[in-house]
Amino acid sequence: MSDPQRIQVGGVTLACELVGSGPTDLVFLHEGLGSIELWRQFPAAVVRATGLSGVVYDRRGHGRSGPAVEARTVRYLHDAALDELDEVLRVVGVDHPVLIGHSDGATIALIHASRRPVRGLVLIAPHVYVESAATAGIERTDRNAAALIARLGRYHEHARALYTSWRDIWMAAEFADWNIEAEIEGLEVPTLLVQGTDDEYGTLDQLDRIERAVSGTCERFVIEGAGHSPHLSHTDEVAERVARFVGAL
Repeated sequence: MSDPQRIQVGGVTLACELVGSGPTDLVFLHEGLGSIELWRQFPAAVVRATGLSGVVYDRRGHGRSGPAVEARTVRYLHDAALDELDEVLRVVGVDHPVLIGHSDGATIALIHASRRPVRGLVLIAPHVYVESAATAGIERTDRNAAALIARLGRYHEHARALYTSWRDIWMAAEFADWNIEAEIEGLEVPTLLVQGTDDEYGTLDQLDRIERAVSGTCERFVIEGAGHSPHLSHTDEVAERVARFVGAL
């Protein structure tokens, strides 16, 4: 990846990188505790396989971007999808992108596509409602919060605030009924769903619900034994499957 650029979005400075030298069609949206660096080699692998370029950025409060200016609410994923992402795309000059999202990033991609034009969606471990597997996984994670925050500090300038805001909103009573199935009903965007069978934060019911809701072409790539980040444990396989999907758009 190139050195991070700095872009101004909603009064916050975001870190942003361009991967590759082909046409810029791909936009990568990281997970709830993710960042540019925590994508590892996956964006580069997808760029090699597709011959396209990709934009990777740290959302506010993540990575090397500026801190979040407000506490998260039940609308935080909508804010990231319809305000922040809109402005990022405008600043970097990408129209009709292929959105490649992981976990929270996959949900952000879905919400964005329900309101804005996109060419395709690659959704890795997406969530469209709060299921018990997610809250149970967060409870397990929180037992070792201090050690995790220390590790996250290598990648995030605001690691403790990021972790706390992520945990608190997902465990909040007002978030328990969060669900976007009605919003994506009838979505016609070509979609690739990717998930591991041993995902610590979700089950394949998330994919089932997306398939029932959307009306466009929808493929699924389920990886036996993979956890919540199949693109990291099976980078080449996922990148090649993404390249086939993108090539058919």
